[in-house]
Amino acid sequence: MTANQSAKVSTGVPQLDDILRGGLTRDRLYLIEGMPGTGKTTLALQFLLEGAENGEPGLYVTLSETKQELQGVAESHGWTLDGVDLYELVDTDSIEDPRLQYTMFEPAEIELGTTVDGVLDRVKELRPKRVVFDSLSEMRLLSQSSLRYRRQILSLKQFFVGRGCTVLLLDDYSGSDDQHLQSIAHGVIRLEHLLSDYGGERRRIRIVKHRGSSFIGGAHDMRIARGGLNIYPREATEQPAGPVETHQVMSGNAEFDALLGGGLNAGTSALLLGPAGVGKSSMALQFAIAAAERGERSVLFQFEESEQSLFVRAAGLGFDLPRHIESGLIAIHNLIPGEITPSEFGCVVRQAVMPDRQGRRVSVVSIDSINGYLNAMPHEKFLVIQLHELLQYLSKRSILTLVVVAQHGMLGQAMGSPVDASYLADSVVLFRYFEAAGEIRQAISVAKKRTGRHERSIREFKLSDKGVEIGPPLTKFHGILTGVPSFIGEPKSLITKPGDSTKTGDSA
Repeated sequence: MTANQSAKVSTGVPQLDDILRGGLTRDRLYLIEGMPGTGKTTLALQFLLEGAENGEPGLYVTLSETKQELQGVAESHGWTLDGVDLYELVDTDSIEDPRLQYTMFEPAEIELGTTVDGVLDRVKELRPKRVVFDSLSEMRLLSQSSLRYRRQILSLKQFFVGRGCTVLLLDDYSGSDDQHLQSIAHGVIRLEHLLSDYGGERRRIRIVKHRGSSFIGGAHDMRIARGGLNIYPREATEQPAGPVETHQVMSGNAEFDALLGGGLNAGTSALLLGPAGVGKSSMALQFAIAAAERGERSVLFQFEESEQSLFVRAAGLGFDLPRHIESGLIAIHNLIPGEITPSEFGCVVRQAVMPDRQGRRVSVVSIDSINGYLNAMPHEKFLVIQLHELLQYLSKRSILTLVVVAQHGMLGQAMGSPVDASYLADSVVLFRYFEAAGEIRQAISVAKKRTGRHERSIREFKLSDKGVEIGPPLTKFHGILTGVPSFIGEPKSLITKPGDSTKTGDSA
């Protein structure tokens, strides 16, 4: 452990410690600000409980909530406050005698001094290593003037200097920064509560300041769940060192691998681009099944298709998906639209690609689809940029990422794509419908591959209980990618369908 690490104290929230590059600096005073309901009390309790678990005495000073309310908050998370001293600044005599209930506190000219003196005496008595003061808004009311309030906060800071105590001051955030208060604090953590246009409410956490220590800036998504705060860092907190290991990742289909020039490279991303229902998801599943057959792990992130539908489709292609899921070689994550944020999705992906207990690494990740990804978070901006950062993260871990993109339209040149393929991916596999002999058929080609050579031909393919079948190059057609080609060859140039009288032949 380095000297810098030994000077850190955990917040009790592992993800927040990662954002803070190890936690809070020990023996300093911090400001935790946010609107009511953003999670300040939950964070404060986690901070104290972490200290209690490590043998560090903790003191919770409350001016706004009673002990019963705090214990209720703890019980809602499944916690017990054993090891945490709750100091309640409420005049219990006035509560018992209604005649004395002029206010919750004593008259203004003496109540602030009495309040602060009581806290300081308790700190001297307990000698805690961690203190939470809840909240500054009550002290602000007791001070009745900004000058007196600021002097009192400064005196609190000076009191705690040299006492080996890390202090959190909770305060309500009104939308305007208290520059003086922020300058006094060693660090400032802000909790935010936003209402999105669609879906659930959104909570975020931001490190405004942390003197003498680096941290991951920007807003990080957060949820309050049973057990405490779940925070989703905006970016990965650690990056792999060394060059990216690269090798060919094969699909398990000899014809498709030949079309790809031997397969796709590990550490790259590929867009599977085409209209709805043409076979893009099935091709991504083909890669996952082939990886499982080699004993490699794959993870499928589904924004659109249900797990039940995926199982039915896999069975229709002759893939034994349940067996590979049971063995842990294929994992499926179904994501709920409107209930997930970009940072949360990024954290889910990063967690899913960690090596399992057997040490098996993930080699293939499928995101199905970009359309579902964009529609799942309609209120977010810069989603494609955030997805690009995620693809870079997976690339550094030598993972092949397959991104399914559904184009708008079915046939013709008016088909559009929701993303810039040249910017987002290293390879682009193009899927098309085309009309021939009164039937709608499917064609496949590789439009781009940065990491090597590939076939330039356009081939027909079909989906059957044998999986993906790919035919020879369609050299006797012109204009296939438009969807309405001109046919200048013989019917034997097409894949034989059940019941056809002709046989599949060479188109050359």
